[in-house]
Amino acid sequence: MIVDVRSHDERARDGVIPGSVHVPRSVLEWRVDPESGYSNPAVADDEAELILVCHEGYSSSLAAASLSELGHGRVGDLVGGFVAWQASGLETIAAPPAADGLPGMGGLDR
Repeated sequence: MIVDVRSHDERARDGVIPGSVHVPRSVLEWRVDPESGYSNPAVADDEAELILVCHEGYSSSLAAASLSELGHGRVGDLVGGFVAWQASGLETIAAPPAADGLPGMGGLDR
């Protein structure tokens, strides 16, 4: 599962990776933790492999380390982030409108 931790503004400006899930960095740990009371079912599975993506790969590296320290065994990040994805010519699409409700509770980007 590709988890986009960028802000709504970055996503609106640059687009998104099709099939990714948006969970802003500021709420990531709560959304991934099935016991938090604020988890997002799309990413709150301790067995799911999560690949985190930020703009250039820096904050996603720190976020992956945080999730790993919290016991999530299958987490990594995209080296170079969304910028590297785009530079490789991989598909992107326009960002969907921001979901209503709590940040990071939406489903897949389509």
